[in-house]
Amino acid sequence: MPQHVPPPLLPAAAPQGQGQVSPRVSASPRRIVFLAHRDLGNPAAGGSELLIDQLALGLTERGHDVTLLCGGQAARRPYRVVSAGSQLGHYLGARSAFARQVGSCDLLIEVCNGMPYLAPLWHRGPTVCLVNHVHTDLWEMRFPAPVARAGRQLEHWALSRAYRDHLMIAVSPSTAGALRELGVPDERIRLVNNGVQDPLPQSERSATPLFLALGRLVDYKRIDLLLQLWERVRPVTGGRLVIVGDGPEREKLEKLAGPDVEFAGHVSEAEKHRLLCASWMLLHPAAVEGWGLVVTEAGTRSTPTLGFDVPGLRDSVEDGVTGILARGESSFAAAWCALALDEERREAMGKAARERAAAYRWSSSVTQLEAVAAEAISGTRSWPAGARS
Repeated sequence: MPQHVPPPLLPAAAPQGQGQVSPRVSASPRRIVFLAHRDLGNPAAGGSELLIDQLALGLTERGHDVTLLCGGQAARRPYRVVSAGSQLGHYLGARSAFARQVGSCDLLIEVCNGMPYLAPLWHRGPTVCLVNHVHTDLWEMRFPAPVARAGRQLEHWALSRAYRDHLMIAVSPSTAGALRELGVPDERIRLVNNGVQDPLPQSERSATPLFLALGRLVDYKRIDLLLQLWERVRPVTGGRLVIVGDGPEREKLEKLAGPDVEFAGHVSEAEKHRLLCASWMLLHPAAVEGWGLVVTEAGTRSTPTLGFDVPGLRDSVEDGVTGILARGESSFAAAWCALALDEERREAMGKAARERAAAYRWSSSVTQLEAVAAEAISGTRSWPAGARS
């Protein structure tokens, strides 16, 4: 089993089912603003957007006044959603959009997914940064060398220097470890777990081999690699490979796909539930994740996960217990075949995955965030003297 980076001290309750559970943090209503790239209504929305949506919903239900300031067209949600401009232009316009459409708040939460907003340089008052994962290696995967180098340096500078006097939220021990490697001290890192909804009643498992990949179709998810490995696995296992999700890579991936591959595109929550229940295993070939929310979603349906031994998945998959973490392409294909042919082991891993997933609920995530918010708002930290409103 891989060695995990120990998580930082948490200021909130542990996830339900993992040791003691502290009562909900008691706090007076606060004005909390999330600053993020997208909202949940964006066609490109993924796990990060779902996380922010569930946190915003939970805070709203507990009486807080929540606003999401994001790029693109704003969708209607139970909390306020405000557009700060175009998908790219809003990075430059975030400061003016905040001043114009929000004005002030008790806490600003910047969601840094690669490109930073540098909120501490322009927002006076409590500001924290929520990081799903550090994009160090992904810059080279997605951009030409000069752009990648500049983007990586800007991201690293923002996380290690612009936020040097502020708390940082990591969504997993892997992300916390990546922040430490950038020089962020332990005492400024807090962990807020991803959660899942209480599961619906279990529906039937497929009688024939059914393998599922679920997520946005972008390069770092490596669905192209999965299609290549499927050509090795299919003659051994038979069955179908179903790929749920959409994205810029879809057309290319459909051209690469061989027999018995189905691209389902976007599906309803009911259909996603049915597929997760029916699948023999979830396949997660991504190069890096913050956590891997779909792993926990699969776990609630007693479905184990096969992924690579990479950041994020090391946290959401308990290797050899709730799924398997492969350390190379050949071992991934071998584990895929072996698990498909061993029903007893699949069922045991599925049961363990369900038990582990029971520890993660959105209500606990909201409680953890409330604790971080209370700590940041309490004024125990000094805000940069050069910050401007």
